[in-house]
Amino acid sequence: MQPDIPGPPEQAGRTLRETSPARAWTTRLVILGIVLSALNLRPAITSLGALLEEVRDGLGMSGSVAGLLTSVPPLCFAVFGVMAPRLARRFGPGAVVCAGMAAIATGLLIRPYAGGTVGFLAGSALALMGIAVSNVLMPVIVKRWFPDRVGSMTGLYSMALALGTSAAAAVTVPMTEALDGSWQYGLAAWAALAAAAVLPWIPLVRDRGAAPSGRSDRSGPSDRSDGRQRHARDEAPALRITRSRTAWALAVFFGLQATAAYITMGWMAQIFRDAGVAASTAGLLLAVTMVMGVPLAFVIPRLATRLPHQGPIALALGACGLAGYAGLYFAPAAGAWLWALLLGVSNCAFPLALTMVGMRARTGAGVAQLSAFAQSTGYLISIPGPLLVGVLYQHSGGWGLPIALMAALMIPQMAVGVLAGRNRTVEEEAAAR
Repeated sequence: MQPDIPGPPEQAGRTLRETSPARAWTTRLVILGIVLSALNLRPAITSLGALLEEVRDGLGMSGSVAGLLTSVPPLCFAVFGVMAPRLARRFGPGAVVCAGMAAIATGLLIRPYAGGTVGFLAGSALALMGIAVSNVLMPVIVKRWFPDRVGSMTGLYSMALALGTSAAAAVTVPMTEALDGSWQYGLAAWAALAAAAVLPWIPLVRDRGAAPSGRSDRSGPSDRSDGRQRHARDEAPALRITRSRTAWALAVFFGLQATAAYITMGWMAQIFRDAGVAASTAGLLLAVTMVMGVPLAFVIPRLATRLPHQGPIALALGACGLAGYAGLYFAPAAGAWLWALLLGVSNCAFPLALTMVGMRARTGAGVAQLSAFAQSTGYLISIPGPLLVGVLYQHSGGWGLPIALMAALMIPQMAVGVLAGRNRTVEEEAAAR
């Protein structure tokens, strides 16, 4: 095989010195892109949760329609998330995430001014489409670019995701008050953050997914041919993901934790407001719930990758959720800050699920398939939850039944979390059946 870098030794040394900084700069761009993208994966939802009452009044929504609105995110994630692996194979993950961030910015900018409930839903769907494909591709990008740092990088973007979620919950109401009290301005302002997230991905649009391997970009023809063959094998494995029990367990776990998360993001501020808590304080309580994910989203993935079985973590998070729901049921206002903290810990089942996606498959292609299957199926499972909460709230006239439903769903979430946490891979299970 010919050397990677033809020419005299001094030319080879010079080329290595030039390409190594280029690879380092590209890696930094990927990290920046991951962080900025993660910051944008939830503000479209939590900013709406903080202003849900104002949006309902402004658009004339009933409680059932508002429940439908809070069910739109998992519906879009289920429908559009399944498309992400195919789009990434064709255009490259960098290009797809770049387009996703542009879709988020456009949707957030137009939805408050689209006119009526239908237009608002359409703008929301556009933003959520961008979130859906980015949701699926984040574990893929981490596995591809940082295969030996899955835990720490998953923790980094989970922490950024939690930071964006909590910031939107905390800042949206005061920002709206500063902008003449217009809920349209308060929601549209988050488009600027999404627009900034487009920029780091632009230089990576032409990338088709090959991670830096430490070799020079100037490989010989035979090396490039071998690389293409290895890449093709990695991208098109003979894997039937539905044959894997672990994949199904992870999908159900993902769906149940998403149900809890979107009920929390869509309705928790309203629960506190109905209990007599001021609107600004209710927004801060929702922010506390979301901000708990900032430190824990960094710690939990690192802990999970060091354990042979992640089931105990799922059980501990579920126990916190049960305690938080019990508090909301019996004394929502008196212990509001404690319930917000406990539910914030429970919501960290999300970074645990993402970490298990990276751990339950051996290859980048396997992670892509598992991520698409677990997230799309999981979000499909989560669709009825927020809608059912809205219906129960409207017809019962209180929060007792909705909170009882939330607590009941935590039991199967803990059970499938134990099953998904077993030390095995989907490739092994799919091949064995």
